[in-house]
Amino acid sequence: MDIDQQIQELINDAPQDGSTPTLVATIAPVLKFLASQLRHAQYYIVQTLNQNWAITALENRAQPGLEKNVIYAFSNLKDVSTGPYPMHDPQMIALPIPVTHILFQMLATEMIHSIIFFDTPGNTTAGTEIQREQLSGLIESHLLQTQQAPETTLPPNIA
Repeated sequence: MDIDQQIQELINDAPQDGSTPTLVATIAPVLKFLASQLRHAQYYIVQTLNQNWAITALENRAQPGLEKNVIYAFSNLKDVSTGPYPMHDPQMIALPIPVTHILFQMLATEMIHSIIFFDTPGNTTAGTEIQREQLSGLIESHLLQTQQAPETTLPPNIA
């Protein structure tokens, strides 16, 4: 599924409350931009059988006591087994999730500070980190730009 199809699925699956599908469509360019910075259309996320994502708390070495919660996103199923999660646990599974859905879920889940995407198969030591704060900032900037853009452009010689 390509990025545009993923966005359309997010819009279609959004609660039909009159505003959420429009909101998803409005922030779609930001999701597409970040997704285009990554190498894969989907990543494997470790989760419990009832679909709760496995969250890892990382402590800052320079500032003990300062933690952040991250999700690891693996480019292939084989790499999941080299990650920090006990995949021999029958209560844990890894499922492929479209990249835009991962980004949207991070935005919706306040306890997640960032997602680390392991783009290179076989390498789970170096990843691309996208922080929730970064995503929120890009969305805020995008919303400000779309609000400031004139809704219609009138030709200068309209009179």
